Amino acid sequence: MDTLSSPRLTRRGVLLGTGSLVLAFSMRDAFGQTTTSPGSETQNFQAVEEAAPDLPGSLKTNPDLESWIRIDADGRATVFTGKAELGQGIKTALLQVAAEELEMPFESLALIGPDTGRTPNEGFTAGSHSIQDSGTAIRHVAAQIRDILVAEAARRWGVPPETLRAEAGAVLAGDGRRIRYGELVSGQIIEGRASPNARLKPTAEFREMGRPRGRIDIPGKVTGGAAYVQDMRPDGMVHGRVVRPPSPRARLVSVDTAPVERMPGVLKVVRDGSFLGLLAEKEWQAIKAMWTLAALARWEEQESLPDASRLPEAILSLPFEDGLVAEGGRIDATPGLEPFELQITRPYQLHGSIGPSCAVAVLENGVTTVWTHTQGVFPDREAIAGMLRVAEDAVRCVHVEGSGCYGHNGADDAAADAALLAQALPGRPVRLQWMREQEHGWEPFSPGMVTRVRAGTDASGQILDWRYEVWSNTHNARPGGAGALLPAQHLAQPFQPTIPQVRITPEGNGDRNSNPLYDFPNRNVVWHFIEEMPLRVSALRGLGAYMNVFTIENAMDELAARAGADPVEYRLRHLADERARAVVERAAAMFGWQAGQKAPQHGGYGFAFARYKNLAAYCAVAMEVTVEPDTGRVRMRRASAAVDAGEVVNPDGVANQVQGGILQSASWTLYEAVSFDRTRVTSVDWSTYPILRFDALPEAIDVEIVPRPGTPFLGAGECSQGPGGAALANAVAHAIGRRVPDLPLTRERIRAAIRA
Repeated sequence: MDTLSSPRLTRRGVLLGTGSLVLAFSMRDAFGQTTTSPGSETQNFQAVEEAAPDLPGSLKTNPDLESWIRIDADGRATVFTGKAELGQGIKTALLQVAAEELEMPFESLALIGPDTGRTPNEGFTAGSHSIQDSGTAIRHVAAQIRDILVAEAARRWGVPPETLRAEAGAVLAGDGRRIRYGELVSGQIIEGRASPNARLKPTAEFREMGRPRGRIDIPGKVTGGAAYVQDMRPDGMVHGRVVRPPSPRARLVSVDTAPVERMPGVLKVVRDGSFLGLLAEKEWQAIKAMWTLAALARWEEQESLPDASRLPEAILSLPFEDGLVAEGGRIDATPGLEPFELQITRPYQLHGSIGPSCAVAVLENGVTTVWTHTQGVFPDREAIAGMLRVAEDAVRCVHVEGSGCYGHNGADDAAADAALLAQALPGRPVRLQWMREQEHGWEPFSPGMVTRVRAGTDASGQILDWRYEVWSNTHNARPGGAGALLPAQHLAQPFQPTIPQVRITPEGNGDRNSNPLYDFPNRNVVWHFIEEMPLRVSALRGLGAYMNVFTIENAMDELAARAGADPVEYRLRHLADERARAVVERAAAMFGWQAGQKAPQHGGYGFAFARYKNLAAYCAVAMEVTVEPDTGRVRMRRASAAVDAGEVVNPDGVANQVQGGILQSASWTLYEAVSFDRTRVTSVDWSTYPILRFDALPEAIDVEIVPRPGTPFLGAGECSQGPGGAALANAVAHAIGRRVPDLPLTRERIRAAIRA
C-alpha cells in the first residue's frame, strides 16, 4: 500500500515544526472507530506514538484524526461524530465547524452520526456537551487536516507552507497555482494522532461559524419525508409488538398463546418469563394480535406505589444518604439575621415524546444490528449485548432520529425489545413500535423532588446565610448494563438494575444547579440522595437543574420583595460574575424592565437567571403573563432571553434551543404531572397527561446572544429550562400576589391561591 511520496509528512513537521510521528494514508475503508495497527497488511510503516497529550474535547478519548474526518478523491469531506441529532441542530452546527476550519464549502461536507461500527465513541449525547466536546474535537481535527494538506501542497511545489493558503477546498499559491484537496489525497485517508496545538482560525476570519444557517434536518420533518426511525421500512420488514405488564411489580402467571398464533399474519409469539411479544407480517395484524394476547395474559399484581395525593410526604419519608454539594463560610456566624424559608415540590414527569419509541433490528450472520433513537449507541450496544448474552462485537447500534425527546425515554427499551424479537426471526428486519399507553406508562420518569431553602438576611436584605436541601434520587439510570433495559428486567433469568450511588460531581445530577452562582458568604447545599423510588426514573432534559433553579429563583424573588428591592437589582446585588451580570442586564433591557413597574390588570412580570451547571451557558429570562382570576388560566404574553454561550457556531440554533427550553419548561411548570393509584400509572394518554399546546404559546420569545468571540464553546441546549420555568412562576406570583409552592401550577391551585 502506497503512502504519500517521500519525504513523509510528520505530525510535528506539519503542526509543530519537528519530526516524530509519521502521518500515513491508507486505502482501507476506514471506520472512524477503527485504527490500523502497525505492521498490518494495510500499512507499510511503523507508527511511533508518543504519550497522549492533554487534548481538547472528545479528542481525549478519540485522538486519531481518521476517527473524525475523511477527505474523498472527489474533494468532498465526511465528518464523523458520536453525538446524536435530537432536534437540537447539531448536524448543521458540526458541519459548520468543520467547513470553517477545513476551508471547504458547507455543501461539500456530509455528516455520519453515532454508529458503533463507524464513529467515535462519545458516550451519551447529554448535558449540552455536543458542541463543547464533539464540536471542539472536530474543529481541532479540521484545522490540523487543513494544515497537513497545505504542507503536502508545499512539498509538491517545493515552496514554504506559509506562502500558501487554503480556500474553497483547495490550496492556492501566490502565483495562481491551485490544487484541490481531492488531488492531494487521491482517495486515501489521512491518519495520525491529533495534536493539542491546532492552528485555529481567529474569529475575525470566520466565514461560516457565527452565521445563521438553516438546519439540514428540518426539510424532511416539515414535508413528511423519511426523517425518523419511525419512518424506516426496510425490505422484508416484519412488525413487532410487546405486551407490557399492567403495573410496575406485576408478574406474568400464564398466557394461552395458541389463539394468537392462529391469527392471520402472525409469525411467532415470544415469551421469556414476563417478557411477552409477537411478530406479524403487517402492522395492523401485529396490533390486533397484541390486544388479543394482552387479554389472554394473566398477571399477578401488588400495591407498590405511594399515595399520589401525599407525594411530598412520601418522598421525605424515604431513606436517604446525604451528599454535600457545597459548603463555605460559617452558617449562623452572624447573629440577628432575619430568617426565611421556602419549600417547593415537584411530581414525577414524563418526557412526553410526540412519537412513541420505536426501533428496527435484524439478526444476520451472527450480528444483531439495531437502528435506534437512543442517546448513546455505545452504552446501548453494551446493554443489549449483555441482555442477549453475546459479545459486544455481535451487536451494532446505529442512531436514527426519533420523534421528540430529550433525555432517557423509552428509546433504549424499544431497541432492546426489537433486538429480542429479532432473535426469533433471523434475516427479517423487525420494526418494534411502542403504543402511546406503553410510552406514558413505562418510560423512565423524571423523579419527584422536594426542595427547601432556608436563608438569613441582614437589615438591608443582603443574603448572608444560605442553606439548600434537595430530596431526590438519581436522575440518570441510562444503559451501561443490561439491568437498565426494561425487557431485560422481565426475562425468566432477569437482569437487575444497578443500585445507584450518591456522587457529587461538577456536572451534577439531581443536585445539578443546586449551588447558586450568587455570592452568598455562608452556604450549605446538601443532596438528600434517595436510593430507590417506587417508580422507574432516569434522565429528563437538564436533570435536577430545572427544579433547583426554579426553587432558587422563586426564593430570590421572595427575598427581594421582603427587602423592598426590585427583582433584577436584587439579583445584580448578589452577582459578581461579570458575564452573569451582562446577561441579566441584557435580558432586562430587552424586556423593558423597570424597577417598580406595574403590570396590566391580572398581569404579572417575572425574572430569573442561572448559569447551566455553573459551567455552561449563562441565561436570563424576563416574562409577562396574564392570569384569569375566575379560571386560573395562565397566558404567557411575551418573553425576553439573553444568553452567553461562548463562541457561537449557529446563532439560529442557539436561539431555537433557548426558545424551545422556555416552552418545554412552561409545559412542566403549568401542566405536567404523572398520576397513579396504589398499583398502576394512570396518566397513559394526552387527556390524563396534558402538555403545552400551540394555542397557549406566547406572542413572542425574543432571544439575544451576548457575543463572546474567541472564547470556548459553552453548552446552550439546556440553559433556559430553569430560568424559563422560574420566570413564569415569578410572573404568576406577581400577578396573583401569592406563590404556589407545588408544581405544576394548575388552574385549580392558582384559583385556590387567589381565593386564599
